[in-house]
Amino acid sequence: MQQLHLFFNAWVFYTRFPAPAWVVHSSENLNQASRYFPLIGACLAVWFAAVYSLASFYLPNSVSLLLAIVASLLATGAFHEDGFADLCDGFGGGWHRDDVLRIMKDSRLGTYGVAGLWGILTLKAALLYELIQHTPNLFESGLPLLVSAFMLSRAWSISLVAVLPYVQQDAQSKAKPIAVGIRRSDLIILWATSLLPLYWFSLTSAIALLVTGGVFFLLIRAWFNRRLQGYTGDALGASQQIQELVAYMAMLVMVPL
Repeated sequence: MQQLHLFFNAWVFYTRFPAPAWVVHSSENLNQASRYFPLIGACLAVWFAAVYSLASFYLPNSVSLLLAIVASLLATGAFHEDGFADLCDGFGGGWHRDDVLRIMKDSRLGTYGVAGLWGILTLKAALLYELIQHTPNLFESGLPLLVSAFMLSRAWSISLVAVLPYVQQDAQSKAKPIAVGIRRSDLIILWATSLLPLYWFSLTSAIALLVTGGVFFLLIRAWFNRRLQGYTGDALGASQQIQELVAYMAMLVMVPL
């Protein structure tokens, strides 16, 4: 039962879907719930694929894909995209660390944020459209690709908590419970689940996907460390978006898998 409490704590934090009334919500549960962050990603991948597949019965692939992206944004409340936009504003408009953190906390969206958000959504749509050309039935043959990208991007993102300090000194921050730290057991569980979809890949492709994500993990870690001397909740969301795009690009390079 405790594991169900943890899963649904992650469920309501990372999505807009409700949880059963009996679930106990607490900061401690939310901190441990990080182990299920990639599993939430798998559920969202299935949601994305289901919307796309249903729409593709009646509409062109390009329109179906855009509807699936919109459905995905609605399902998460654009949680990670918002973090990426805030990071673009902060890194684009701030010269010093304190300026960057102040701008990132501003609820208003600036030019850098708008441009970054447009760029990342457009690139995501283009990459997914190209992947669909190779795997037209995204709900069946292409589902492992989507699930892997959703899960691995979240695993790499939350792993930053283990190697960087939290630097946003804001008691109201939504990421505060997660920023307490992450247990080794939670890391083991989240990575064990994230690796499962790779069973459908060839060994070479699975290793290439992991190595590519690992390289970008180190680059993102160095980037955040240089600009922020740590991470914020927005930085984690931005990392997830970047890693998701990296996974799609790696998959396109490796086609056929």
